[in-house]
Amino acid sequence: MKIAIVHDWLTGMRGGEKCLEVLCKLYPSADLFTLLHVPGKVSPLIESHTIHTSFIQNLPLAKSKYRYYLPLMPFAIESFDLKDYDLILSSSHCVAKSVKPGPHSLHICYCHTPMRYIWDQFDQYFGKGNSGWLAATAMRFLRGWLQRWDTRTSRRVNFYIANSRHVQKRIKKYYGQEAEIINPPVETGFYTPDAKEEKGDCFLIVSAFAPYKRVDLAVDAFNKTGLPFYVLGEGQDAKRLKEMANENIKFEGWLTNEKIRSYFSRCRAFIFCGEEDFGITLLEVQAMGRPVIALGRGGALETVVPDSQTWKPETGVPQNATSQPTGVFFYEQTAEALIEAIKHFESIEDQFDADSIRKHAERFDVSVYTERMKNFIEEKLASHSR
Repeated sequence: MKIAIVHDWLTGMRGGEKCLEVLCKLYPSADLFTLLHVPGKVSPLIESHTIHTSFIQNLPLAKSKYRYYLPLMPFAIESFDLKDYDLILSSSHCVAKSVKPGPHSLHICYCHTPMRYIWDQFDQYFGKGNSGWLAATAMRFLRGWLQRWDTRTSRRVNFYIANSRHVQKRIKKYYGQEAEIINPPVETGFYTPDAKEEKGDCFLIVSAFAPYKRVDLAVDAFNKTGLPFYVLGEGQDAKRLKEMANENIKFEGWLTNEKIRSYFSRCRAFIFCGEEDFGITLLEVQAMGRPVIALGRGGALETVVPDSQTWKPETGVPQNATSQPTGVFFYEQTAEALIEAIKHFESIEDQFDADSIRKHAERFDVSVYTERMKNFIEEKLASHSR
């Protein structure tokens, strides 16, 4: 059986690439197709596969400015010839799900999100102050065409898997398709508390500096509180964020997983300001026994058990007498709301139990994801063959 795995781009190891890594492990002989590959930026397991790239690989400044080629990505993903593949597994948050399958191919898409740039988060990427005038103007002109193409090509998928209830609803809304939910993998074996690491006095955020992550909101809040705050990550907003920050805020760049784990272990709480589709880092830090202060929207509603005072019944978060809280929610995406949540966290900090927080995270372990993905794919393959 010929198997193709399709991923949008290979430029770093984030949540989507951790899901991809499991597919690569399940199907070691599969060919890997991607718009762009920057060697050395993803794990050796992913790079052990035969990697096919699109014409975007050879365009000027593609390795650092590939997002500017968004209008060309539909043509690039459709240029791959997959007609001879029996099974196509796409890992998609942009255009990977729109690859053209062969007449007898089974196409299963693990959808991290419908393309957020053109749907509900358009303004966060191309609104005033978030991008250059030329890019914003071009995207306003192209948005309708991209939406129509995205919706039309969604029918090339036989079965969708969503990474959360939040994404399941968005797949239904924009594509009119049903989706099974399989939560992303968390390496709880790696993210295990170390008794030698003592809790410090700092707060922490680990994030790509993309507009929708709202790292600027956290910087603004900690400028006002003066509390020690570490920012781990990099991205398009790096220069602006560093210019905003006061001396109590330290930027450390992207670090190794081992160093990130150490920061997780030593922080008082982890800060999460974006409306994320799922948010693997929320569970990685909880696997370390550390609580979180998160925006009560999107995937965080499925991964964090808030304390009783910041829980809203309408969010649907499980909350009962036996559920130990793993964090605190705030609901307005403002620095003021985050500051109030930090103050509330400080008033109940002693109530958080590290063992209970870790036990909650273990429900999302990579072994659970691997088994569910394997069973789903094999079940659909069997019915497809019949």
